[in-house]
Amino acid sequence: MAEKKRCAIYTRKSTEEGLEQDFNSLDAQREACAAYILSQAAEGWEQVREHYDDGGWSGGNMDRPALRQLLADIEAGKVDIIVVYKVDRLTRSLADFAKIVEILDEKGASFVSVTQAFNTTNSMGRLTLNVLLSFAQFEREVTGERIRDKIAASKQKGMWMGGPVPLGYRLENRKLVIEPSEAETARMIFERYIQLRSMPKLVEDLAAKGVRTKQRTYKSGKVVGGIPFGKGMLGNFLKNPLYTGRVKHNDHIYDGEHEAIISVELFEQVQQIFKENGQELRLGKKARNPSLLTSILTDPDGRPMTPEHSAKGSRRYRYYVTRYKPGEKTGTPWRVPAGDLDRAAIRLFAQWLRSAKNDEADDIVARNTLADRLGDQTIFEQRQALLDFEVRFKLGAETLSLLEDNDPEGEAVFSLPARLVTHGREKRLAIPPDGSNASSEPDPALMRLVAQAMAAQRMVLKGIEDPSVACYGKRYLWQLLRISWLAPDIISAIVEGRHPAGLTGRRLLRAAQLPLEWSRQREFLGFS
Repeated sequence: MAEKKRCAIYTRKSTEEGLEQDFNSLDAQREACAAYILSQAAEGWEQVREHYDDGGWSGGNMDRPALRQLLADIEAGKVDIIVVYKVDRLTRSLADFAKIVEILDEKGASFVSVTQAFNTTNSMGRLTLNVLLSFAQFEREVTGERIRDKIAASKQKGMWMGGPVPLGYRLENRKLVIEPSEAETARMIFERYIQLRSMPKLVEDLAAKGVRTKQRTYKSGKVVGGIPFGKGMLGNFLKNPLYTGRVKHNDHIYDGEHEAIISVELFEQVQQIFKENGQELRLGKKARNPSLLTSILTDPDGRPMTPEHSAKGSRRYRYYVTRYKPGEKTGTPWRVPAGDLDRAAIRLFAQWLRSAKNDEADDIVARNTLADRLGDQTIFEQRQALLDFEVRFKLGAETLSLLEDNDPEGEAVFSLPARLVTHGREKRLAIPPDGSNASSEPDPALMRLVAQAMAAQRMVLKGIEDPSVACYGKRYLWQLLRISWLAPDIISAIVEGRHPAGLTGRRLLRAAQLPLEWSRQREFLGFS
């Protein structure tokens, strides 16, 4: 008795035309394959129940649902032989054919063409198939080139090349003819956008007026359209030069055979508003809380950081936080105060502008002038400069770096020491103002400790009682006294915000081994 071989029939048709018929091309292919399998019953061939049909899918690639399912079943050991009507039903690509044969060989499977005597289990069969598929691929590519050339030549003459008939027109003898009632609606949409200058407002306005998309009925009886306009549909509608009596092909626009509904001037005015709105959106002018580094900042793991806001009472706090991809849970999430990061980014950008040496003299002067003015500009002007010069920023564990978009290696051009430190209950980004290890501004917790320390010293040495410290116990007073004998230059640095980034109120208060000698204090606290 012959060994049992499970056979799967695969069918394909490039277009959906005729698939609605009771007996279509896919049925004809399957019937021929089933008859061939039945003729090989003595060899143990047996058809599987699963149908693998790709109706309306091109053979130029492997992105086909039924083919993907078939290959998955082969991987799972459910199919031994693929049976097709012709080889080009399986694929028209030589490269894809090699991939399919590799999968079949790994699982000890093969495929058979009913109308062509091929066998993939030997080298001669593969050679013959490769030759055949080379011609099939050549035919597909030549056909595609011919169709593309014909469309390009036809559009250069302004001809309508098919597709859904747009609102405002009807089709007569394969040409677009103005439909008066719809044309008024189309013209009104363009004019209302110029008045409102906002896509969301236009969507609401058209919905309130009961304006709907063009309704179309296909030969099969299927009805599409007749629904309220969405932002995406309106965007495509308002950017379509067809309404000016022209046709577009790739990046070229040609005079069309059909009549215009609107003037070219009106169309260009709409496009200018689109451009202005896009620029405002890019700069964040439409945002309720604009952020300087939106879309140009990444965290230490290379993930984008996005603005986030929180409120406590009447105060609002801004942060940049790590944005995960959908389903991503790995890595450390970063949350950095936006104000600290924005100031550091502008300082770093100014340094980069002043570093230009190989540019023209006028460019160097312009860059230096911009660097000097950055501190006085609005957030939108600053963001415009960052986008114009195509720079981006990466936050590291210990640094903030500036990178150039045109650098394929993505290497840092400039960097500043920067790290998160805890100031009381709040996290701050400690960045030196001059490239040293100093903090950028005074720490309120440290300032309060110094004031309490001086009050404790006066109370202990001079008997001047201060209510701000009189309520504390002996242990805390002793900690304050230890701080009061810090070196004068250390006290000045704390008051002026020039202290090391790692020096926090908690660390200073708990420094039980703080030396009395000033030089050793500087070393102990990180000032030297």
